[in-house]
Amino acid sequence: MRTDQILSRLERVFARLDREPERPAHLQTPQMSRHRVVLFGATLAFYLAIVVAVLTTSWLVRLDWQVMFFRPYDQWPQLHAFLDYLVVLGQRGPTAVMVAAWLGWRSWRQHTLRPLITLGVALLLLNITVGSVKLGLGRLGPHYATTIGSAELFAGGDIFPSGHTANAVVTWGILAYLASTTVTRRVLSVVSAVVSLSVGATTVYLGTHWVSDVLLGWSAGLLIMLALPWFEPLIAGAEAWVFERRERMRRRVEAGTVPAAVAGALVPLLSAGGKWQPPHTDGTGGSAAAAAPAAARTAAAAAGAPVPGQATAPASAQAGAPAAGSPAGAHAAVPRPPHHAGRAHLVRTERLPAAPGGSRRPAHTERAPAGRAAARPATNG
Repeated sequence: MRTDQILSRLERVFARLDREPERPAHLQTPQMSRHRVVLFGATLAFYLAIVVAVLTTSWLVRLDWQVMFFRPYDQWPQLHAFLDYLVVLGQRGPTAVMVAAWLGWRSWRQHTLRPLITLGVALLLLNITVGSVKLGLGRLGPHYATTIGSAELFAGGDIFPSGHTANAVVTWGILAYLASTTVTRRVLSVVSAVVSLSVGATTVYLGTHWVSDVLLGWSAGLLIMLALPWFEPLIAGAEAWVFERRERMRRRVEAGTVPAAVAGALVPLLSAGGKWQPPHTDGTGGSAAAAAPAAARTAAAAAGAPVPGQATAPASAQAGAPAAGSPAGAHAAVPRPPHHAGRAHLVRTERLPAAPGGSRRPAHTERAPAGRAAARPATNG
């Protein structure tokens, strides 16, 4: 009778995590196709149209003021508590930490640095493009507006375009960009679009951004995601450079040119993602191959034979040397043995007793018995 072991769902998950996958070779990096180029051009035109509409104080600026006077947070106050938490999905610090943790685990499992480097390149592009426009236009937010109907530009602000919205598009969109299957890419694209739209609408509800800020933030984040294939050669070069430096350091550790303390700290990093093991040591930081000649020289010196690899002293120098049988001669003839690692730490039951049986405290002969006051010396006072 044949019986197969039936694993639970949790056991199947752990069995899958225990695998040791090789670096995936079937994954193809996205290319700058004609469809992507058309989308990039249309998004760039939309981006420039919003900037021009705000600079010329057009109907878009009037819409900004109408929504601000409408005060959505007063119209639907019951949503305020929930949307305060939802807007965190657009903050750069928390979202970058969450996504970097997931991509770091994925990089370790797939033996590649491409996910982490791609995230770093996308965030760098986001900071440069969005940050420069923010500081260059200097627009004030709805809570700090001074003149009704104006665009509030060049006033020292930094809210145009919306950083929360652009960050939501890039941070969550990078998961869809790095997806390994078509179905996963489509699902994550929908999820990232919903999250970025929700974050942008939440900033308008809270009154921290104008409507035009959110529109420009969406287009700014989408431009970065569409332009990422142009930076794939840079990402591949950065990954190859990091792996080359790791191989160099690994060869230095194997050759013994790195100090023992530094090598001990580098071993976990150099062996990550591979099966490399550090060379066997004798417990003193040196290799076993270096310890064998030292042991041979010690044994030869103890037997009175000439030490291999060591020049013999002239007869005139040996004449004044002490006799081999004397203590001084014995100490002079036999070199100091190599230092070995200390013996293993003994558990408490294996330690030798430090004192005879009974109490380890010394007897107090001058202590008065219990219940009886000690005699005090007589004084004049």
